[in-house]
Amino acid sequence: MTQNNTTHSLDNRELVDFYRQAGFGGRVGWGSRPAVLVIDMAGNWTEPEAMIGSDLGGVTQQISRVLTSARDNSVPVLFTTMAYDAAMSDVSRVSRLKTPHAEKMIRGEQATQVIAELERRADEPLIEKPRASAFLNTNLISILVDRGIDTVVIVGCSTSGCIRATSESALDLGFHAIVPAEAVGDRSPSAHTANLFDIDQRYADVVPVEDVIQHFASGQA
Repeated sequence: MTQNNTTHSLDNRELVDFYRQAGFGGRVGWGSRPAVLVIDMAGNWTEPEAMIGSDLGGVTQQISRVLTSARDNSVPVLFTTMAYDAAMSDVSRVSRLKTPHAEKMIRGEQATQVIAELERRADEPLIEKPRASAFLNTNLISILVDRGIDTVVIVGCSTSGCIRATSESALDLGFHAIVPAEAVGDRSPSAHTANLFDIDQRYADVVPVEDVIQHFASGQA
């Protein structure tokens, strides 16, 4: 089949059908025990004046809707951030060369803390991750296994980086991964759109926020 319209967008039905015919885009669906995983919603990412920051106000509002539903329905919530020693002793030279913004992610500084709008609670873990995937070199798997969680609802930023990497790891490790489309964001609209398409085809089910809220409220969570 010759594919002419290659614009990566969830709205591109022609390309979606092309991928389906190639064996992509299956549905993982929901498992029996979900948790919400909030990726990197801290000042370094959400303040437009920060080096890697952007305006994620709309995304924050949608995440808040998901969190309200999760908390109302006893669905666990976990947060991540990226933070390093001030001397950068725990960051590889290659990582610093490729992503010099790591030097702005200093452990203990306010810019690495979850933004107040999301009202993180004391019983909601904050996991420091050294790389894009929330699963790489962290205790996330241990927490999920301990709580019997088999489904991660991934929200936050950035779609093209940490959301994509975490979705890929979730699939690789056998977790159901659900990504609410309006509750993830990126500093680049085109990168957001293209990567959301790829996530939906390769790693996770991309669904509307409303679908997640309805699932939590259904009592199946």
